[in-house]
This record gives sequence, structure tokens and C-alpha cells, in this order.
Amino acid sequence: MDRLNIFSKKVHCQEGVGFLKRANEIQLQSIFNKYASIDKNGEKFMTAEDFVINFLKLLDDQNYNADTARLLAAIVDTSKDGLISYPEFQAFEGLLCFPDALYKTAFQLFDTNGNGMVSFQEFVEVMKKTELHRKIPFNMDSPFIQLYFGKDKSRLVTYNEFSQFLHDFHEEYAIEGFRRADKNGTGFISILDFQEIMVSIKSHLLTKQVQSHLIEAAHKSHGGSRVSFPFFIAFNSLLNNMELVKRIYLNVTNGHRTQEVSKEEFMHSAQAMSQMTPLEVEILFHLCDVLHQTGRIVYNDLYAIAPEQYFKQITNRLAEIHAVSSPEDRGVVIQILESTYRFSLGAIAGAVGATAVYPIDLVKTRMQNQRAGSFIGELMYRNSFDCFKKVVRHEGVFGLYRGLVPQLLGVAPEKAIKLTMNDLVRDKLMDKNGNIPFYGEVIAGMCAGASQVVFTNPLEIVKIRLQVAGEIAGGAKVRAWSVVKDLGFLGLYKGSRACFLRDVPFSGIYFPVYAHTKAKFADENGYNTPLSLLAAGMIAGMPAAALCTPADVIKTRLQVVARAGQTTYSGLLDAARKIYKEEGFSALWKGTTARVMRSSPQFGVTLVTYELLQRYLYVDFGGTRPTGSESKQVSTIGDVQKPHNADHIGGYSVSLPIFSGIESKFGLCLPKYSVTSKS
Repeated sequence: MDRLNIFSKKVHCQEGVGFLKRANEIQLQSIFNKYASIDKNGEKFMTAEDFVINFLKLLDDQNYNADTARLLAAIVDTSKDGLISYPEFQAFEGLLCFPDALYKTAFQLFDTNGNGMVSFQEFVEVMKKTELHRKIPFNMDSPFIQLYFGKDKSRLVTYNEFSQFLHDFHEEYAIEGFRRADKNGTGFISILDFQEIMVSIKSHLLTKQVQSHLIEAAHKSHGGSRVSFPFFIAFNSLLNNMELVKRIYLNVTNGHRTQEVSKEEFMHSAQAMSQMTPLEVEILFHLCDVLHQTGRIVYNDLYAIAPEQYFKQITNRLAEIHAVSSPEDRGVVIQILESTYRFSLGAIAGAVGATAVYPIDLVKTRMQNQRAGSFIGELMYRNSFDCFKKVVRHEGVFGLYRGLVPQLLGVAPEKAIKLTMNDLVRDKLMDKNGNIPFYGEVIAGMCAGASQVVFTNPLEIVKIRLQVAGEIAGGAKVRAWSVVKDLGFLGLYKGSRACFLRDVPFSGIYFPVYAHTKAKFADENGYNTPLSLLAAGMIAGMPAAALCTPADVIKTRLQVVARAGQTTYSGLLDAARKIYKEEGFSALWKGTTARVMRSSPQFGVTLVTYELLQRYLYVDFGGTRPTGSESKQVSTIGDVQKPHNADHIGGYSVSLPIFSGIESKFGLCLPKYSVTSKS
């Protein structure tokens, strides 16, 4: 008999074999054996407690509802003999890899006899065990039930039909709740009844902000103490279609996520798309007004209303620390720690970006220092590519990295303070909804550029003198420390006004362009891939670098030691006038190509590194985070966030969100505790 049961289990699991794509089969077998407590004829089996309590940890191991444990284990136990074999365990791992795993799991919950169909009796048996049915009983003789199971309720429902039934049943349940509350058949229910129905049946549609303002929103929209049936339907339809609302908003703003939209503008776009009713638009703006009191909406407002999607955006982080429990707990010390955190990540990102493009920077410097007309034979390089070849030929590959060490020592604080200052000023100029005007973005960028000069100027003058030292054949080797000693402290800030003239407008152009380009490259959910961040950073660097080239040329000339016979400059205006007079207007744009080729990828690499570090080494200080910084992974709105189990590999890595989704999406909350204790 045991052998027949084992054979039966293997037959039932044939469909799932081969779907083990994310986990090593040997490792999965080892994990199964670790939790399986039953041994029959040399083969191991899991009990309901082994699977639900010990492996998934869905219920409290000290006080759990035994019926719920058996019902959940039966989802995997397709042979329905009360035990889970390894083939069944493996098959369910494969099922969890399907895109419709949530519906498949729910179907197997109701398919209690394992025949691949759901009968009316099976449906009622499971539903009567749910907390929702105990609180608000559903009329099992309703016309809705008869449409799916037949008038005599003898019809069996297939998986595809049941998935549609389950979706419609949840909507019908809300209407049933309205009918029960509307005892006199007036078409109205009290606001308190409305709140009870939404929290009990439609909790998965309610964000914390919406749930805490339900009564206020209903009162403001309806202007009384009652809620009509049309309002009830429109309210639920709005929350069900928030992704559509986001698309309508983006259609109005042509993709901009910070533009304020009036009700009239939104209504016009909604009617053009023929997807939303005027009542739904009215409720949307009333809800936004209750939450933010602006009378208009921006994209961030929609996030406060939109329910969390089943395929939510979450990041797999290498580290995650919560410095505060809520934004209200932010004090001066926490803000200082946040700036230190950003400074550290900015230093790492700056070093990575500088190293990546340093050879281009060296070529740019030598091209800008090349002077025409001083004396015969001085023109060393025909163009940037010729310069690159000659450096490699005469100085070797490492010649391309001459001056890198002081560059790295200086670029860390330079980029760190630049990125930190930009973030800091942006935070201060943001409104309460997290939006910042364009002029605020420009101001934040210019403040960032100005703040970095204190580090940039000494770094640049030492780096430039080391980079041009290799041009003199047979010359003595120049070291960074000797340059610093020769210049002295004040000499390190020679050309600082030109540095300001370059860095302030550069950052004023770069950071706003980067922010808007990044938003353009984000997907419809606002998420930016690393590639889109890199592209946004590189594109933003092009106009910023090109337009600031004249200031960079003047700064280079002021900071380089003029050789015998070369023109010397006494200051910013003197340098600009002499360069224009002796070499022409085009001389002010020397090295533009090399500068763009250096700054564009450097800032692209720096910004993508900075943002990825913030994603994967995440510390929550209660402040703002980079937009588009959450990556995709399946998750749901569980009651309690369960700790990650290292044994949940492959499809089982999403098992907790799947089981949580059965509760939150379909309202199928089963009792967690034994009847004799907690309820």
C-alpha cells in the first residue's frame, strides 16, 4: 500500500518535474531531508507541521491552528494522504516559478480532493474556515454562485475558470458586504460601515495613508455621514486601477513626474482615454486633497494612494540598517550621520569614476596646455588621438595614469562633498510631497559645484603639473609632494576663480539634466536599471562639460608653469584676453572633445556607482532616497514581514509572498492560532 501511495505521488508530480530552474536539485533534496520527519520504506516524507511550521514558518510553532496547517500543507500534498513526498515538494517549487503561481496555489488550496477541479462543496468547505466568512458571511445561494457552479451547484470548475471566479468573487464579496450593511435597501450605508467593509474585504487596496483617512475622504467626497453605492463602486474601481491613473497623469505631463496637474487637466486626459468616470476623478482629487491639501496632484501623490502591487519593487540588499523608526525621529545627529554616509559612498563612487576615465583626462590636459605660435616645433599633438598614441609610445601604458594617486586622494573628498551637498540642498528645497522646482535643482547643483572647489583646486593644480611633466623628454621625474612644496598653501589655490567659473555652472547644468534624464529613462513604475542610470549620467555630462570648456582652458593655463618663451597670465581676464588675441576664439574650446569624452563617462560611472551603493548598502535615516532606486522582485503586503530563510531557494524564495498574497489579494485569511488560545 505504501508503495502505491509513493507511486501515486510521483504520478501527481510529473507535471512539476523540470521546472527547477533556480535551485540546484541536489541542494533541494538536502533541504527536504533536513525537514522531513517521517521515514517509510527508506523514503522520507514531510508532515503538515514539518512543511508549514518548520520549513515555511507560516504559523507560530508554540500555538498554531492545526486545521489551518493541514489545509495549507494539502496544497503541496497532491495525493491527499496527509504526507508530502520529495517529488511533491519539488513539484511545488516548480509551480512557484510560474507567473500565475498565486492563482495556482489558491486553486490547489480549494482542490481538496486533488482531482484538478473545484466543486461547490470544496469551495464552501474552505471558505467557511476563513476569518472573512466568519465576520461577514457570504450568501452561498446567491445568483453569482449559481452562475459559476450551476443552479443545482453540481458543476465542477476548472483552473482557468476558477481563477476568474476567485477574482470576481472578491469584487462580489464587497458588494455583498454593502448589501448586508444596507438593511433598508436605500442604496446608502454609513461611513463606519464603509470603513468596516473596506478594511475587512478590501484591505489589500488600502495604503496606510488611505486607511487612516478613509472616513475623512468619504465625508469630504460625499458631504455627509452616508456613502452611496455608486461612490462605493467608484472608490473601489479607482484603487483597482491606480496604474491606469499613473498613465493618465504621465499622458498629461508628457512623462514629467514633478509637474502639478489640475482636476480639469486630468479630467480632459481621462476622458480622451475613455477609461475613468468623472466620479472616480472626483474621488481621486478629494483623496489627494485630504492627504496633501494642495488641490492639484503630482506623481508622488499617486504613490501614497496606489496599493502595493503583487510584483512589487524591492531591492536585494547586501546590508540594510534602519537608523530611525520613522522620519519624525530624525534629529541633528541622525542628519549628520546621513551626510557622513552619503559622503563615504560619494568618495568611493568618485574614485571609481576617476580611475575609469583618467587616461582621457590626461589627454585632455595635454591638449589644453598645447600652445600655438610661441616658437617653432612646439606643436606636439595633432589631435587627441595622436596625443594618446604618443603618450603610450614614449611613456608607456602607465604614462596614461601619471598623477593618478594624488587624483584619487583628492577626488574622493571632492566628489563626496559635491554629491553630498547636492543631496543636502535638494532635501532642504523639497516641498512636503517630495517635489523640487527646477530652479531649486539648479541652485542645489551650483551649491554642490561651489563647495567642491576647496578640494578641487589643489587637486587640479598638482594633477595638471604631473600630467604635463611627461612632455619634457629627459626631464627630471616630478613627484606630487615636490609640487605641493614648490607651490605652498596659497599656491595650491592659484586659478581658483577659474575653478569656480567652471565648476559652479557645470554642476548647475549637470545635476538638473541628470535628474530629468533619469526620470525619462525610468520604466512605467519609476524604476531605473543600472544601464539607464549610466546613460542618464553620461548624457547629462555632455552639455555640462562642453559649455564649461572655456573656463577649464583658462584654469589649465593659469595653473601650469609656463616654459621659457611661453605667454604668462596674471589672472582670469588677462588669460582670456591673451588666449583670444594670440590663438583665436577656437583656442578657448581646445580639448572640448576630450573633456566631453572624459566628463561624460566619468560622471556616468560616478553617479551609477553612487546610486547602486545606496541601493545595496542601504541605511534608512528617515530622509529622502534616490528616485527609481528599488529593483524588481516578487513580494506582497504581508501582515508581518517574515525573516528570510536561507533554505528557501529556487521557487521557495517567493513562497512567503505567495501565501501572504492568498490572504491579502483574495481575503482568504485562515485562523493562525488554536481555538483555545488567541483568535
